[in-house]
Amino acid sequence: MPERIVIGANAHAEIAAALLAVRPSLDIRGNRFMDVSQGDLEWGEVYVGFKRPPVASMGSVRWVHCTGAGVDAWFHPVELSRDILLTRSAESFGPQIAEWALTRALAVQQQFLDVARCQTRHEWAPRDIAMLRGTKALVVGTGDIGTHIGRIFRAMGCDVSGVSRSGAGDAEVFSTVSQSHALPSLVSEVDWLIVTVPLTEATRKLIGRDVLSQCRNAVLMNAGRGAVVDEALLPHALEQGWLRAIALDVFETEPLPSTSPLWDDPRVIISPHISGLTTTAGVVHGFFECLRDIEQGVTPRWTVDRDRQY
Repeated sequence: MPERIVIGANAHAEIAAALLAVRPSLDIRGNRFMDVSQGDLEWGEVYVGFKRPPVASMGSVRWVHCTGAGVDAWFHPVELSRDILLTRSAESFGPQIAEWALTRALAVQQQFLDVARCQTRHEWAPRDIAMLRGTKALVVGTGDIGTHIGRIFRAMGCDVSGVSRSGAGDAEVFSTVSQSHALPSLVSEVDWLIVTVPLTEATRKLIGRDVLSQCRNAVLMNAGRGAVVDEALLPHALEQGWLRAIALDVFETEPLPSTSPLWDDPRVIISPHISGLTTTAGVVHGFFECLRDIEQGVTPRWTVDRDRQY
């Protein structure tokens, strides 16, 4: 059974301590992923981290446990060798990301950012405020994260529909669920277009001109991956009135370059990829859940489907 673990994460010391508290026999090396060396990977049997270290190869590693729900970093720009088992976190990021999305929807409806700017100028600025209740949300991705978002928006009185690769979703949350190819015909009727899908070859630039140009003053939120949306088109989408506001937590290049026009547009709410944060407890739980399956000779429940890329 694997005993030599390499952790590549900012919180590597905390993760190592938590792993050892459960199984003291583990032999662990840890560092920030950028500082993991080729020697570390030649020594290790397992790598635990969100991203591939900047080294030539994965050395002796035969199992990678990704600490995030999204595993695109292990497919792009080069796919992890299929000889290496790839698993992902068992942690549910749905509750966190649902609160992120709801916060931004309320901020837009309550005109929170503009009210705050008026306050800094000591300006009394009455205005009409729209309710979230009665609006329509379309959630792109009806898995764990999308379902939590749909549930919280529905609780606020919204009509919530979904889009997924297969057209499947929780009927108690989504009034309808359509397949991804139907997106352009669906967006013209919605107030909130909320993107949660992982980045795969099938979802890259999924939210492009054909979708955005059919929006009618919607608010776009992206908490999936930056490259799922045609980021370069967003300023144009705002100017054309396809979108009235945008909330982004993920970007094609992170950190978002200081030269991006998105920084200075008051219609854009930017957050630095913090909508769903990995916890040490989540890493440890997922790792040991997968390890127990391996020790019992079965494929771990959280094994990534290499063809679907999630």
